[in-house]
Amino acid sequence: MAGDLWTPVASMVGVAVGGGLTYLTQRTTQRAADRAEERRRAAALAEERRAEHIRTVLEFVRCALEAEGVAHARPPRWEVGDEWYRTARPAMDGLRIAENGVQLLCAPGLHAPATAYARALNQAVWQESDGTGLAERLEPFKAEFLAAARRGLS
Repeated sequence: MAGDLWTPVASMVGVAVGGGLTYLTQRTTQRAADRAEERRRAAALAEERRAEHIRTVLEFVRCALEAEGVAHARPPRWEVGDEWYRTARPAMDGLRIAENGVQLLCAPGLHAPATAYARALNQAVWQESDGTGLAERLEPFKAEFLAAARRGLS
């Protein structure tokens, strides 16, 4: 008769232990799945940021090359409103916008080289030459910017 009392208790203990083990297994599996999803999201976000960084750098390079072309085409004498100015003004505005994009979206190590290169381009476009060639004046700034951009993408 004593064995008959323990049979329902043992069954209930078995059900409780089985249910507890099932719960722990499901919880562990869900936590592992959540961690894997978080890692996937972090990797996707990092890739999106890298792509955004690349687009921002390329836009700055495109605008810098446009500004360099304007600097090469700079006439000895120009006036606000003439044909060269109507080309130069939007090119330099675009460069300023692209420089701000670098400031906002890229790594801090790229800010100073971008600003230095943009300032050198600004001087080449708007101010009289000091007698040195345009490439000589711009190349150090361009090289430093490109080296910093390369480091930032590594």
